[in-house]
Parts: sequence; C-alpha cells; structure tokens
Amino acid sequence: MTEEVALAFSVSRNHAFLLVETSCALVRRLPNTLRALELGDIDLYKASKVSRLTREVSDEVAALVDDFMAGRLAERDPGAIGKSVSYAVQKFDPDGYQERAARKRASRHVSLKHEDDTMSTLTGFLPSEVAGSIYASLARAAQTRRQTDKTRTLDQHRADIFAERLLAEDGHGTPRAHVHVYVDLLTLTGAREDPATLAGYGPIPGWLTREIAADPDSTWSRLITDPTTGQLLEASPGTYRPPASLARLIKARDRECTHPGCHRPAEFSEIDHITTWARHGDTDHHNCHAACKIHNMLKEEPGWTADPTGNGGMTITTPTGRRYSATPEPLHDPRPEPEDETPPF
Repeated sequence: MTEEVALAFSVSRNHAFLLVETSCALVRRLPNTLRALELGDIDLYKASKVSRLTREVSDEVAALVDDFMAGRLAERDPGAIGKSVSYAVQKFDPDGYQERAARKRASRHVSLKHEDDTMSTLTGFLPSEVAGSIYASLARAAQTRRQTDKTRTLDQHRADIFAERLLAEDGHGTPRAHVHVYVDLLTLTGAREDPATLAGYGPIPGWLTREIAADPDSTWSRLITDPTTGQLLEASPGTYRPPASLARLIKARDRECTHPGCHRPAEFSEIDHITTWARHGDTDHHNCHAACKIHNMLKEEPGWTADPTGNGGMTITTPTGRRYSATPEPLHDPRPEPEDETPPF
C-alpha cells in the first residue's frame, strides 16, 4: 500500500508510509486523538506525533496513552505534545521502553538529505549522550576559532569544523571529497552557464561546477551523449575492466534510482535487470538500470511488474493496475535536428 500511495500522490515512500501509518493508527487505536483532529483541536502533524511515538507499543498501552493525552492536546505545540506522549509511554510501558531504546541505539546510522540552493543536511542518528558530546566539542572549538577569526559566525565555524573533522582521512590530513558531477564542455569552460547535475542532488550552477572541477584532486571521465536526445551513448572505462563498463555506463546515465520519486544516487544503488535474467531478460543498457535495494526487490513482489521501454526506461504496473513510466533524464537538453538550409530553386 505504501508504494502505491507514494506513486499516486507523487511523494516519497517515507512520506507515504507516514500518511498510511497515521491514518491506520488514528482509526484503529487512538480514538481520542482522532476526535481531537476532527474537532480541529490539532492538525495531522500533531496527530502524527501521537501515532509515531506509540507505533511500537501494544494496543493496551496505546489505549492508556490515548486516554492520558485526551485533555493534553488542544492549544499545545508539537514539541510539547511529543514530550507528553513520551512520558506516558515510559509511564505505562517501562520495560518495553527499555527494550526499544536498546534496539534504537543499535540502529545508529548517518543519512543525507539534499536541500535547496546547493546545500544538504547530513544527519547522524546517535545515542543522545554521544550526540550531545559531539555538539559540545564542536561548540568549544568554534568559540576558540571565533576569537581569532571574526569573518565567520559561530554557526559557520561549527559547520566548517564538523566538515573538516569528517573529511580528514587520518584526523590530520587534507580533506578529500568524492562526488559525481555531470557537466557539458561549454559550461565547464565558462562559455555558457547551463546548470550541471550533482549526482543524488540535482541541478547545480556553473560556477559551483567549475569550483569542483578546479580542485586538484578531481578526476575526470569521458561521457559521449547523443546530441539530439541528450541520452548517454558511452562512458569511458578508465581503469575499470571491460566487464564493468556496462555498469559504469548505467550509473552515469541514470544518476539515481530509476523508480519514480526515489532519488538515491546510482553509485549507492544496484545495477540489475528490468526484465529479470530468470525471465530471459537481456544484459544490456536497454534492460539494465540503477535501482536502490528496496525498489529493485519491489518488482518481484506479487502484483508488481516492470517492462523495459529502452535505454533504461520502464513501465511499472502496480497491484491495482495503475501504470507509471520512468525514463532516465537526458544529460543535457536535447538539440533539434538542423533544418535543411538549401535554398529553393
């Protein structure tokens, strides 16, 4: 259901999951919270605070929390509601809360979310005491730097120190970045200012592309595109052995997971068949594409099918019969065929 909702509303699978989860929880387990929503005492976001923090408790505990929150929802901000729900969960289910906390601490991870205007958010999901210690360390270092460098704010110093510490390979070395940027030659030389593409992010301005390219540690690969369609025809193998050339071409062509609404970069995705090998799918650039693990496995789920349309494109059919088309974006704007300029006689 989540994948169908994501496609139908053109939202991410995480957003679709939140919509489905909140709706089901309100109807099945949280009648007081649902009534508060219907009366206009809270909005859907505030209601999701209750459903999210009770998603892993039993129906009995959820009912106790829902009763506890009945008079504590109206005229309160989302943060205050979340704290009250968390208090109630710990109060009514202390042993379960301890078990869940242990699982959450074991699931620590780092995630990346791309924002607007060439910026992104890098998030670490860490135990609270660890995250607090890291931030305190950054704050102390930023205050020290600020004493001798007033050209940057404390926020800027904290962010710069954070990046320097993570990028330094041995804690003392020179920061190194490894990103994939797709840019046409004229923009690269400054002859025009068409946007380039940063893998996993999207369009970036020409000036930023040239800054990245000017880095002495940058590496280059030749990409040959069809001038009429903008689609990739060839990717230079560089140091890769010939068997890797197809995967290299597909990653360069697709740039990200080809499932509609998914933007996981292709270099972190899987290269696989659209029509599976077991069903006699060919291993070529028409029938192979980049797909994250979740969406690569989705086409094997009952009721889901994917049919190749050429050059990595496909048509997806969902269990309810809805059809969606997905085609890799061209690397540059297609150029029209030149008109015949032969003068008439």
